[in-house]
Amino acid sequence: MNIMNGKRKLKISEENKVFYRKVFALVLPMALQNMINVGITGADVIMLGKAGETALAGASLAGQVQFVMNLIFFGLTSGAAVLTAQYWGKQDMRAIEKVMSIALRLSLIVGLIFTIAAMAVPEALLRIFTSEPPVIAEGVKYLRIVSFSYILTSITMTYLNILRSVERVFISTVVYLLSLLTNVILNAILIFGYLGFPAMGVEGAATATLIARILELVIVIFYAFRMNDIVKIRFRDFIAIDRTLFWDFMIFSLPVVVNELMWGAGVSANAAIIGHLGSSAVAANSIAQVIKQLAMVVSFGISTATAILLGKAIGERKFEEAKVYAEKLRRLSIVFGLIGACVVLAIRPLLVSNMSISGQAKSYLGFMLFVMAYFVMAQAYNCTLIVGVFRAGGDTRYGLFLDVAFMWGFSIIFGFLAAFVFKWGVLAVYVILMCDELIKIPVATRRYRSMKWLRNVTR
Repeated sequence: MNIMNGKRKLKISEENKVFYRKVFALVLPMALQNMINVGITGADVIMLGKAGETALAGASLAGQVQFVMNLIFFGLTSGAAVLTAQYWGKQDMRAIEKVMSIALRLSLIVGLIFTIAAMAVPEALLRIFTSEPPVIAEGVKYLRIVSFSYILTSITMTYLNILRSVERVFISTVVYLLSLLTNVILNAILIFGYLGFPAMGVEGAATATLIARILELVIVIFYAFRMNDIVKIRFRDFIAIDRTLFWDFMIFSLPVVVNELMWGAGVSANAAIIGHLGSSAVAANSIAQVIKQLAMVVSFGISTATAILLGKAIGERKFEEAKVYAEKLRRLSIVFGLIGACVVLAIRPLLVSNMSISGQAKSYLGFMLFVMAYFVMAQAYNCTLIVGVFRAGGDTRYGLFLDVAFMWGFSIIFGFLAAFVFKWGVLAVYVILMCDELIKIPVATRRYRSMKWLRNVTR
């Protein structure tokens, strides 16, 4: 009996090693990609922070427009990944190619709409987030240049995100690493006027971002047509759409797109509420948001890996294996959420003392980073369940319910009342705006334990 127990423990140990090797083979490249993406945003924040608080606030609020657009792209590709990950389990490459073409077509339409809006009415877009004319003026300069990159982003982001669902993550790392290096170097040259270039300030940051996006698209096109032999872009799929897959795509993608839009609109509403509390609050919040993203890079990687691994297992009809994977990944999200919170607290003193912002903004920043510590832990857990577990099984509508109910039904409503009706201070308003992730944990956990999310949605 002891020998059998020993063999069983050894087998379980080996299975765990294989599983975690598989997990981190996906998580580490995606965490690096997330860190690179944060680095691109952080380069603008840090360098524009040196150029002045108004420039930083203007670029940060202009970035909210692209943030909303990117959320739509993420919603489309996450919805597509519900299908592509499960079809990957079935090894049905043609279905994956058709779904990719549907997602690319819709993303291009969205990118075009945002480009036209940013070029035609940039002031109106920025007034949603702030009423301060100097901040709006700086934001308009940034938006009019960076809007040329929106259509480029619609292609690269959609293509690379769908490749993740078939466990091809290395190309994204290469693309975003080269983009980061290009952006940082050009930021330094164009913002401050090195190497004989004029100091362009916020326009320099926007130009550097645009050039980096052009580079991303060039690399993606080369990879798609010369190197990728697994999932190909076929132009005939853009002309003749598979109606059955299109409706499957809409059924599972629309709730995700609406989910991401409502969540993104909620984040933008938070930014708008904070934006009307003064440029010091905006500057502090823009820095705190970058630090939150930095602390979440591994946790976001875990949520994406969860969707891929569970989706593949469900597509292979290995339901018991999917349950085991889900529990291990849920526990892993708790561990890395705690690590992320510790990262926020560890770098807090360094940021508060070194950023070139006003004393008031530094005071706000120090408090906001304390709030971000608990927010990171809660978001790491919820993201793994909602974006990873639930979406892997096609349970996209429940994720929509969770985000809308707790963000819009609680934190935004009460944050708005606290700011504009009760006239509470910036810090009290901030705590309320950042509480939604914490209070949705019990409801998300209950749904997870019900196993209602576990469904095969392939044909």
